[in-house]
This record gives sequence, C-alpha cells and structure tokens, in this order.
Amino acid sequence: MNPGVKQRIVLLGPPASGKGTQADRIAKVFGIPHVSTGALLRSECQRGTELGREADSFTSRGGLVPDELAVRIVTAWMTDHGCRFIFDGFPRTVAQAEKLDAALIPLHAPLDLVILLDLDEKQIRRRIMERLSCLSCGATFSTGLHGYEIGSHCPICKNPLVRRNDDTDEALSQRLEVYRIQTLPVVTFYQRSAPGILHRVDAARGSDAIFNEISLLIGDD
Repeated sequence: MNPGVKQRIVLLGPPASGKGTQADRIAKVFGIPHVSTGALLRSECQRGTELGREADSFTSRGGLVPDELAVRIVTAWMTDHGCRFIFDGFPRTVAQAEKLDAALIPLHAPLDLVILLDLDEKQIRRRIMERLSCLSCGATFSTGLHGYEIGSHCPICKNPLVRRNDDTDEALSQRLEVYRIQTLPVVTFYQRSAPGILHRVDAARGSDAIFNEISLLIGDD
C-alpha cells in the first residue's frame, strides 16, 4: 500500500455529476473499495440483518433512513472491511458528516480527502434528460454521448436500456432542492471543520479529464 495515496475518500456532488462513474474508476486504479450507501442498504435488507430490518421499516413506507442509522450501516461495513473506502454521495447531511467523523475517531482513521464534483443546473438537466439506464447491471449511458436509444441493448449485459422513472423534470427539481438544502451545507461543514480537505473539481468536462485531476489529488502526498 502506497502511504502517499489517500485511503479514505468522500465524493460529493449533485445528481448526474458522475460520482458513481468516478468512484468505480478510482476503485479499479487505486484498489480502494467503492462504497455506495444505497447498495449497502439494499444488501442489508436482502440479507434480513437487524440493520436491514430497521432500515426497511423506513424505506418500505417511502421514508428516508435516519442519519444515525445510515452511519451505523456504514460503520458496520468498516468493521467488516477496514477503513479504506470511497464513499459515493455519503454523507448527505451535516448530521451524517458529524456522526461519521465521530465514528472514525476511535478507529484512528480520519477522512483524507473530500471531492466535490461541481456541475451547474443546466448541465445537470441536460445529462438527466439524455440518460439511459440498464436496470439489470446498473450501467448508465447518454443518448448524446453514446448514441444509444431507449430499447437499445446494454453493451455490458445485453438487456434493454430504459429511462428511469425518476429521470423527469419534476423529479429532478425535487432532487436538486433536496441537494441544495441538505447536501450543500456538508461542503461548508468540511471547509470549516477540516480546512484543506475539500477540493472542487469541474464535472462539466470529459470523464478522463476529471479522473486525471482526481488521481492527482489522491496521489498527492
């Protein structure tokens, strides 16, 4: 393990800013586990664990998992897998950020790097309206960038590509409002609580350019 490489990373950003894409690339190149809280929640629910049953009591009614429970699920993952991670879109609130910091103290494993993928609303809306998803493998593609259409076969698993039910103007407006109210304050939190840890990256560029900049941040000792 290269001691100069950042090992505990948080990726923040609005919808369609490319958090999942960049987290996957970081994981492959640097060997740091990509942790999606949504995937952790689904795994806990599918396995019927105590945490999963507790989470399901909220999500099955259409509610959000409380901050304290979300952090407990993440902490349970760290207990099993260690303190090397890329958190994709977590923490989503200041309360989650505070609880995550508190959970990392006894592990002697503070965050190394917080990256904000910055994208303006016009670009976000364009990407969302052009986005097609594979419901089988989870891959996403752009009608403008990749040339696929609804019903085209996913190049990874050959299942049909579709437009997600929440990829609409109305749903996006609601998600952006939640992002502005809940997640943008997390940026200010890290700027104040850990000066120098947060870096803004222009997410309007191509994926390779973004990844090259992120790679420099991760490898900068």
